[in-house]
Amino acid sequence: MTSTFSTDLTALLLRLGSGVLFLAHGLMKVFTFTIPGTVAYFESLGLPGAFAYLTILAELGGGLLLLSGLATRLVSLPLVLVLLGATWVHSGNGWTFSNANGGWEFPLFWALVQATIGILGAGAYRLRVPALQRALGAFA
Repeated sequence: MTSTFSTDLTALLLRLGSGVLFLAHGLMKVFTFTIPGTVAYFESLGLPGAFAYLTILAELGGGLLLLSGLATRLVSLPLVLVLLGATWVHSGNGWTFSNANGGWEFPLFWALVQATIGILGAGAYRLRVPALQRALGAFA
């Protein structure tokens, strides 16, 4: 039988790890690749440039929400979709992420982790905003 403490601790560790990674990836798109460079890359894949802005927003905003534990379930599904998109982008590069341009196993695994976070929810160790929790209900 799993204790409430271990479930809450698991939710915290997964949220913090995933939140930091999303922030790092979003900031990399802004400061390393630059926003215009990221837009150009998305367009080179045949995707609308607007998807680059949405991805950056999802990674930065989603990362902050995961770190805080606010709207965890609500933000998890869009982040899974971002990660499945990254899996598609890397699918032609082979299995391992050490391949040129990265493989697809890392974003797929991260999508599974993010789906798990969506199922677990934020757990007990999170920022608490009662009005937001009431408004979001089960999605908080």
